[in-house]
Amino acid sequence: MKTLSGHLPVSKRLLGFFAVLVTVVAAVAILGLLLSMVGTFVVEGGPHLTWEFLSEAPRNNNTEGGIFPAIFGTTVLVLLMTILGVPVGTATAIYLTEYARSGSAFARAVRFAVNTLAGVPSIVFGLFGVGFFVQFLGQGLDTVTGQSDIYFGKPALIWASATLAVLTLPVVIVAVEEALRAVPRELREASLALGATKWQTIVKVVLPNSVTGILTGSILAVGRGAGEVAAILFVGAVYSLERLPSAVTDQFMHLGYHLYVLSTQSPDVEKTLPLQYATTLVLLGLTFLLNFTAIFIRSRLRRA
Repeated sequence: MKTLSGHLPVSKRLLGFFAVLVTVVAAVAILGLLLSMVGTFVVEGGPHLTWEFLSEAPRNNNTEGGIFPAIFGTTVLVLLMTILGVPVGTATAIYLTEYARSGSAFARAVRFAVNTLAGVPSIVFGLFGVGFFVQFLGQGLDTVTGQSDIYFGKPALIWASATLAVLTLPVVIVAVEEALRAVPRELREASLALGATKWQTIVKVVLPNSVTGILTGSILAVGRGAGEVAAILFVGAVYSLERLPSAVTDQFMHLGYHLYVLSTQSPDVEKTLPLQYATTLVLLGLTFLLNFTAIFIRSRLRRA
C-alpha cells in the first residue's frame, strides 16, 4: 500500500531492503564457498596434473602412476547412462504430457513413482542394480547365450550404466515434461487441423520445439550421474585396473570411486593426499566438460 505521496511506507521499504540484502549475502556466500573449494583443489592438486598422471594407469596400490583408466571409465559410463536413460525418460514425459488423461489413476501412479525415485538414496539404487541387473537380468542373459556367469552375470560397465540411468530418470522426466508443456497448445491444434495425426504432431511439432529442454534434462542427468559413487560400488567399479575396458561387459575404474579408495583404503592416506586433490580436480573438470558440451549443442540447436 502506497502513501499519498506515492511512496511505500518506511517499514515496507526496510523489509524489502533486508530481503534483498539477505539474498545477496546468501548468493555471495555460496559463490565464495564454491570459489574457495575450487581454489583449494587448484592450489593443492594443480602441480600434480602432469601428462603422466593423466595418461598412465595406477600402480603400487594406487599410490603411484596415473588415473587414465578412471577418466576413460567415467566418460564411457556417463555416455552409456545418457544413452540408456534419456530416451526412456523422454518417452515417459511424452506419455504423461501428451497421452495420459488428466487425473487418471495410472498417470498419478507414474508421477508418484517418479517423485519417490527422486528421494531414494543412491546406495539403494546400487543394491537394486546388484539384485535386478546383475543377478536377475544378467543371469537370464547367461541362460539365453549359454555363457554362464562369464559375460553378463557379473558386475560390469553396462549394469553400472543401467543403474545410473534409473537413478537419473526422475531428473530427465521432470525436465523434459516441463519443456513439452512449454510448447504452445496452438501449435498442436494447428498441426491437427491440417490433418496430421497425434504422433506426427509430436514428432514434427512438439519434439523439435522442446529439444532444448530434452538436452537440459540430459545435462542435469550428466551432472547427477558423473559424481555418483554409492550407486556403482557393487555393479562394476573396481579398486584398480591397469587396462581399459574393451567391452560393456568388463569392469571399470571410476574417478569418484578412485577418490574414495585413495581417501579411505590406501596404505598411506597422507601420501596420497596430493593425488586426491588432483583426482578431484580432474573429476570436476570432466563434469564441467561434459556439461559444457551438452550446453554448446543445446545453444547451437536453439540458434538453428
